[in-house]
Amino acid sequence: MKLIIQAPGALTTVQDLGRWGYQAIGMPVSGAMDAPALIRGNILLGNPDGAAALEMTLMGATVQFKDGEGAITITGGNLQPKINNNPVNNWTVLPVKNGDILTFGGFCGKGFRTYLCVSGGIDVPLVMGSRSTYMKAKIGGLEGRKLAKGDELVTGQQGFYKTGINCPENLLPDYSFSPLRTVLGPQDDYIKPEGIKTFFDTEYKISSSSDRMGCRMEGGEIIEHIKGADIVSDAIPMGAVQIPGQGLPIVMMADRQTTGGYVKIGVVHALDVARLSQLPPGTSVKFSQITQEQGIEISKIEAVKLNELRSHVSEAINSVSSEHGAMNIIVNGEKFFVTWERL
Repeated sequence: MKLIIQAPGALTTVQDLGRWGYQAIGMPVSGAMDAPALIRGNILLGNPDGAAALEMTLMGATVQFKDGEGAITITGGNLQPKINNNPVNNWTVLPVKNGDILTFGGFCGKGFRTYLCVSGGIDVPLVMGSRSTYMKAKIGGLEGRKLAKGDELVTGQQGFYKTGINCPENLLPDYSFSPLRTVLGPQDDYIKPEGIKTFFDTEYKISSSSDRMGCRMEGGEIIEHIKGADIVSDAIPMGAVQIPGQGLPIVMMADRQTTGGYVKIGVVHALDVARLSQLPPGTSVKFSQITQEQGIEISKIEAVKLNELRSHVSEAINSVSSEHGAMNIIVNGEKFFVTWERL
């Protein structure tokens, strides 16, 4: 199946879960800003968790499906999606056929980034094990750039899926406005004790200068350093909170640099980095302190939810009451892609 980009939206790129394992040689991870949304969309479609999808920021793209049929899921922010001008739901497996057109109603009503996952995933060349677009280096995705009108993308081998399956509400990502859970370190001892208190007590606003590399905070008191803002450059993990010379936090996001020379007061949990990525500029946020052990427990809970979603999808596909569905089958060594519909 092909995807024809009739209108690209504000910023639409191909993203998967990123190219992990190459920071030591200077290559950023990149990947989806809201990984939990992308993973859930892929699970619903029977794709590998990290299958490549389209990440749309602020405004949705207009996409026509050609030369085949399949299914899609739309996850993350709600851009009021429509197929052939008929409203459809997020977090649901939706059938698409040759000639269908996906549009969106405009700016995100809730959320800031939307993911279009497709059965089989977006099939673009792998670069260091990932299909993610890293625009600063012009690698990955489609020619290392954001999508433009007239671009064509193809999908990979489709797996098992059933149209109509959705993600139960209790298994959706947490998009609440609760504080961003943060583990102190590794250079919190470079910050004055009153600066640590300021960090957790202050309500910040997301700056309009935020991007895929870092989420900058505005407002509140200045956080003062003990030994200055600079350190010998070291590795930058996802969610690291730098406190540069001006004393205001910057949370490192998907396209973060591999190393940095500013003091890091703490690290935001990856699930809350994803939640932060769905908040538009001007939104107020706070930080809350957790221990490393608490962070591990949060990750375990997320793993349980994803496994429950996999079970939910598997049970629905194997149900004899399926109204629509598709699967790959092998007969005498020959592979066939089969769809069905209850009449």
